[in-house]
Amino acid sequence: MDNVDDNILEVYRKEVGLKFQLYNSLFTSLPFHRVEKTGVLLSIFLQHCEEGYDKKQSPSEIIRSFMQQYTSYQTDREQLDLLFRFVQYAERQVVLFDALEDAAYADTHDMNGIGTLKHLQSQILHTGMEPQLAEKLKDFSVRLVLTAHPTQFYPSEVLGIINDLSKALTSDNTAEVNSYLQQLGKTPFFKKQKPTPYDEAVSLIWFLENVFYQSAGHILSRLKNQFPEQVTAQTPLIRLGFWPGGDRDGNPFVLVDTTRKVAGALRAAIIRSYYTDVRDLKRRLTFRGVEDLVAALEKKLYNNLYVPDYKADITKADIIQTLEQIRTTLVEQHNGLFRSMVENLLRKVELFGLYFASLDIRQDSSVHTEVLEAIAATASVLPENYQALPDTEKIRVLLQTEHPFDASLLVNELHRDTLESMAAIRSIQQHNGEEGCHRYIISHSTSALDVIAVYGLLLLSGWKRDALSVDIVPLFETIADLEQAGQVMQALYENETYRQHLQIRNNTQTIMLGFSDGTKDGGYLMANWSIYKAKEELSALSKQYGVQVVFFDGRGGPTARGGGKTHQFYASMGSNISNKEIQLTIQGQTISSNFGTPAAAQYNMEQLIHAGISNALFTARESTLTKQEEALLQGMADASYQAYSDLKNHPDFLEYLTYASPLRYYAEANIGSRPAKRKPGKLNLNDLRAVPYVGSWSQLKQNLPGYYGVGTAFEQYEKAGRWSEIEELYHHSMFFKTLLDNCEMAMSKCFFPLTAFLADHPTYGHLWRMIYEEFNRTKRYVLRLANVAELLDDKSVNQLSIQMRQRIELPLLTVQQFALTRIREMEEQDTADTNKPLYEKLVMRCSFGIINAERNSA
Repeated sequence: MDNVDDNILEVYRKEVGLKFQLYNSLFTSLPFHRVEKTGVLLSIFLQHCEEGYDKKQSPSEIIRSFMQQYTSYQTDREQLDLLFRFVQYAERQVVLFDALEDAAYADTHDMNGIGTLKHLQSQILHTGMEPQLAEKLKDFSVRLVLTAHPTQFYPSEVLGIINDLSKALTSDNTAEVNSYLQQLGKTPFFKKQKPTPYDEAVSLIWFLENVFYQSAGHILSRLKNQFPEQVTAQTPLIRLGFWPGGDRDGNPFVLVDTTRKVAGALRAAIIRSYYTDVRDLKRRLTFRGVEDLVAALEKKLYNNLYVPDYKADITKADIIQTLEQIRTTLVEQHNGLFRSMVENLLRKVELFGLYFASLDIRQDSSVHTEVLEAIAATASVLPENYQALPDTEKIRVLLQTEHPFDASLLVNELHRDTLESMAAIRSIQQHNGEEGCHRYIISHSTSALDVIAVYGLLLLSGWKRDALSVDIVPLFETIADLEQAGQVMQALYENETYRQHLQIRNNTQTIMLGFSDGTKDGGYLMANWSIYKAKEELSALSKQYGVQVVFFDGRGGPTARGGGKTHQFYASMGSNISNKEIQLTIQGQTISSNFGTPAAAQYNMEQLIHAGISNALFTARESTLTKQEEALLQGMADASYQAYSDLKNHPDFLEYLTYASPLRYYAEANIGSRPAKRKPGKLNLNDLRAVPYVGSWSQLKQNLPGYYGVGTAFEQYEKAGRWSEIEELYHHSMFFKTLLDNCEMAMSKCFFPLTAFLADHPTYGHLWRMIYEEFNRTKRYVLRLANVAELLDDKSVNQLSIQMRQRIELPLLTVQQFALTRIREMEEQDTADTNKPLYEKLVMRCSFGIINAERNSA
């Protein structure tokens, strides 16, 4: 480590590690029933768990011996009561730890160091690249799309407490900290009912108002001050996207009324934010010539926000025009006093308009097929034999569609809602502006017909082809889909009608890659390499056809879904991959950990902005992979894919995950509005959603999707005498190194002693040993490449954070595996036990703390 790392580690130990020990002791004095005894016993239980796993004991053996040695509890009910109190206590320890990390964020991250705007400024000025920056900023942006995929288990009330607790911790206000800890003790963590899609939207709008509004506005103002000539009002530097209320894929609870309601909530939220800022302006701008303008703007915002049945009469242009008039008067008559406040608000209005975040619509391609077939069977706008036509003829028919179809004629609610949602995009644009809702994403895109189907349905819903202000975005997820993506897009680019549509849309095609199913389908190395290759091919293809391609990455959060150090991922892209924009999804604990406070949001947005700009301006073309390096990566990806496929196709694979993990309880955890699988009926891997799939491996502490197959690939190449090639690739390719850094992060959170009792299981022992052997194999090679003795040895703050979090969650993991074991015993013995529902509830309650404790995965 260098001196900077040493200093940051010392700060982390003091501001997070030491303070956690101090404030954690406050829990033992909380005035709640039996809390003190719980806190003392939990400390003993943690140590007992650590010693037990060192002795190779199972979770059941650990809990049994603990109850015998340290308690007088004899009955299941008494022991369950204590375990539930352990869970409640540990959940609140996680919240305290999250709040401490949030409070210390600005001290444990170099806010002016590498990857920040300050660093970018010095690079630009040192190299004299202001003209190149201006050119890049004409159309470059970072778009962060907030999704409701449930990898975050905190109810909104707890998120609010974390926010307030962080502020109290920052100022070392012990009295406030104590009161917030008491509030935590009284606040339930468990959601009795599933949230609605609108509930999910409201929870995320909290982040928009309380975090992104301030931090994004600050970034743009700061960049404008640094580069006044290069950053203009048209610079679309930061954009926010939004999925709750628009994402219909597999979620029957998202209906067109939800979509309209969420769009209205987004508009109201941004107007409310402007209104607050204008009220602050009013207190400062008490001068002649501006006070009346501010008062009039305040009144107009108030009327549009709070007066019932008031007809919306404000536009983005109105607000900007008024603010510019105020600024001019300040400069000409009042020496520019408080000009910076006005310009800061101007930047925000230019950024967020009246929409705050673009509401994306998403649906599965199979639904569009069903809707078109239903329309053909109902009316003459499509041929009656549409279903039997070959794809080429279906495309011809859809492109010739001229007359709208009355959605009310459709009997099936899903079909009707699909068409109505397309019509709703138009009305949302009228109220929120075109940017408020302008993208339709197609899950499981496998052919050109899937894209043209949406084009045809948009026309059938009432859109006119020459005024179709909607970007149609295919989503290629599986390995096969990624391989076919080039052929699909070539067919679209060669279609004259579709090319005319692209011309209307600024000759730009957005393509989404690898959202959920890539890693689940192909394993870690193959999924990431397939996305890279698809980007490479699609960049060249789009350039050939004169189309500007924009890639939208479904990166999620956990490393196993393609997350990890996100800015490093973008900085590692070769110069042969389009870098017009950076677009990615963020969700769950990634939102709260990377963007949960203004400091964290500012730092991580700056890192992404820097990655995109510096990649274009400073990255040498030599950083692009050579043909030999690509062949090496392809060979390793193939070997890794084969190893992962052998495991995935094992007849007991999914049964093992169901048996050993809390997978089957995800649907009952009430953490999201979306069902855990896409279709009813028997569980299969294709229909199983990625969140419960990856989350279950995480709670097993095996994190299989983040590394499985990598070690096997390395071993094959070493045996073939090609290890030196891998070492050279690791030291020269940032892309490859970033992949392995993220792989290392996933492995650092594994803890196989938790499930070692399964090693000798008559059915599943073989699978457990296969996974454990691959973990050790991959770990051995990753440590060898990184030249360290232990995982994350060269990333000391991350290492310490994970170690501390793992100590908090170890009792939860032990209790959860104990409860799962008891449930299995009851089911295998077919005994009727009245305590079974309590054990099942215990499994779910443990899930909350375990997942929350791992929020630093991105």
